[in-house]
Amino acid sequence: MPVDPKSTVPLPARLLSLDVYRGITMLLMASAGLHISEVAKNHFPHSNVWTFLAEQTDHVQWRGCVLWDLIQPSFMFMVGVSLPYSISSRRDKGDSFGSMFAHALWRSFCLIALSIFLISQWSKQTNFVFTNVLAQIGLGYPFLFVLAWTRPRNQLIAAIAILVGYWALFALYPLPPADLDYSKLGMPKDYVYLNGFAAHWQMNSNVAHYFDLWFLNRFPTDKPWQFSNGGYATLNFIPSLVTMTFGLLAGEILRSDRESSAKIKLLVAASIIGFGVGIALDALGICPIVKRIWTPSWTLFSAGWTFLILIVLYAIIDLNGYKKWTFPFIVVGMNSIAMYIMAQASTSYIRGSLKVHLGQKVYENFTPYGPMVESAAVLLIMWLVCLWMYRRKIFLRL
Repeated sequence: MPVDPKSTVPLPARLLSLDVYRGITMLLMASAGLHISEVAKNHFPHSNVWTFLAEQTDHVQWRGCVLWDLIQPSFMFMVGVSLPYSISSRRDKGDSFGSMFAHALWRSFCLIALSIFLISQWSKQTNFVFTNVLAQIGLGYPFLFVLAWTRPRNQLIAAIAILVGYWALFALYPLPPADLDYSKLGMPKDYVYLNGFAAHWQMNSNVAHYFDLWFLNRFPTDKPWQFSNGGYATLNFIPSLVTMTFGLLAGEILRSDRESSAKIKLLVAASIIGFGVGIALDALGICPIVKRIWTPSWTLFSAGWTFLILIVLYAIIDLNGYKKWTFPFIVVGMNSIAMYIMAQASTSYIRGSLKVHLGQKVYENFTPYGPMVESAAVLLIMWLVCLWMYRRKIFLRL
């Protein structure tokens, strides 16, 4: 067990709560929301309960936040939390900064390459898009690694500077022209337009969109890139680096030799500040909470949630020892890359294979919950693969 150089108190080599958090996040992502929104729309359109469940298992159109929007920030936050533990482990093995930084660059390249490969599965040629969570982590990871070697105070200063600078980039860019034809920019028919100063963060007409209009068309494409269907942007990796930095700060707090109560207090304070400042920026019209372009207010608001979730799991699992229920999540959490690849590349194959062997109309027996049962069956197959890998100590790492 590693020992902090400033203390004689042994520090935990691994956070079980982090594996559980990662497993819960990946299972949510791989479940595709169990197609609850489809069942709600087709069979329970007037049910308040089903409407609520449908809303929570799909992304908000633009402004705001639901459960589903917290999957990506959770994943990125956990990258930061795990980094201090990873660096400590490699330092104990005698690895130098140079070798670790080279590995960070290699990991960054692999994440971006894997992201492009998975996104391109249904394309006629390589689809050079960098808004996928793996690509976003890859773009920011080398900077995160360098920050991990600085003091927490400097990490926090860097995070604030990035958010202020990114806010200014949008705020100082000209507003969309009054005669802009939004119908040519893929805006949903029911899109709620931002007005006044908030329009600087309008979907597909902000500075990040115009950057992609230039940047993505530098790559070979079958047709010129015009807009993102969801309004996502490559430059999201800049503020999402702050999300990972917040995770880095959380990881360093948990790995420190502070009393458990002091750790909890610091993390609770961080959560409250994230919620408070994020909501205030949105309410005051300074910066809307928009996950799809990772606005600074979203970065802070979502950090409030990620800190809070980590606190709860850490208190339940690592401090109080309630671990028996965690096994299904640990199986996935320790093989998150494998689960992600299966969810992105194998879902259709598994779905088709189940129908081949169980019958093409097998899910009709569960009407009106057929889509949910089918999604659960596919998720179970992927979990069983992770279980098989776990039992044989096979863990995919980048």
